[in-house]
Amino acid sequence: MIFALIARLRPAPLLRASQQVLFGWAGALLVAGDAVFWLMFAAIQSDSGLAAMDGPVHSLMVDSRNPAATVLLGALTTVTSPEVLTVFGAAFALAWVVWKRELWRPVVLMGAMVLAVVLTTLIKQLVSRSRPPSSDFLLGADDALSFPSGHTVGIGVFTVVLAYLVLSRSGTRTTAVLGFSAAFAVTALVGLSRLYLGYHWLTDVVASLGVALAIAAVAVFTDAARNGSG
Repeated sequence: MIFALIARLRPAPLLRASQQVLFGWAGALLVAGDAVFWLMFAAIQSDSGLAAMDGPVHSLMVDSRNPAATVLLGALTTVTSPEVLTVFGAAFALAWVVWKRELWRPVVLMGAMVLAVVLTTLIKQLVSRSRPPSSDFLLGADDALSFPSGHTVGIGVFTVVLAYLVLSRSGTRTTAVLGFSAAFAVTALVGLSRLYLGYHWLTDVVASLGVALAIAAVAVFTDAARNGSG
């Protein structure tokens, strides 16, 4: 009896185990994303490290062009532009609200996408890096700044955060592996399209993956703080 009373008096854990796991993943994503971004930033500032591959990779992409790949990757980059993706994301979130009669997860998704646009725009202005030569652009002129790639950040945030919001509630370990693998594969393909079409350097795209991971970390932390495993 005495031990039972003492047990009741002990303070409850501040976090449920599920929340602890999610917070751990959020922290890992944030650290990884920050590390990737700052390594790429340091590389372009010092013109060393992976930045030494920017020119050779750009030349390789230009030399490897063929009609079929141009059509495929051109269509992909068009439908994943920040403008199109934002409209699609808003429509998707609205459909989610109506179909599932749920507000929180669609808000987290749209909040992450808005943060992606704001953060990408801010970084572009602060770094002010020029794109590759305009003569290599395949889809027309683009006078926006180069670092990071808005396409890559946007699709990375959308797919990774969406995978998390769906699979953290009802997924199994297998579906989680498949879902996140698909998210990273799509993100990598979009990044490749930006290199192939001539609009970005390699370090732009790699840094974008870091930004996307950091924003996904914010989304995971926000959701876990409110709902745990929900």
